[in-house]
Amino acid sequence: QVQLVESGGGLVQPGGSLRLSCAASGFTFSSYAMSWYRQAPGKEREFVARISSSGGSTNYADSMKGRFTISRDNAKNTVYLQMDSLKPEDTAVYYCNFKRLTGVDYWGKGTLVTVSS
Repeated sequence: QVQLVESGGGLVQPGGSLRLSCAASGFTFSSYAMSWYRQAPGKEREFVARISSSGGSTNYADSMKGRFTISRDNAKNTVYLQMDSLKPEDTAVYYCNFKRLTGVDYWGKGTLVTVSS
């Protein structure tokens, strides 16, 4: 079955960096665009970044542009989120996502990122 397993979260100081990973299995990874979302405490889940199936196209939420970079390795069935210049407001649980053509969404369980001094 489909599995998305995020990792790489943790505690980081403001201005620091983290690299999140999402290992995918149970579907043809290279055929699907992949996305990252996040949910801060008390807030709704929000879009972070998306990468096309080939990796040739990316897009970002405005607040992440220039600080976050999404990438993928189709040979490893893994999508990454490099996060630089982190701010306290980036504190959230980060989720990996893809959507089938049928419209069904798949989510991982998330990885917690805490930005604090």
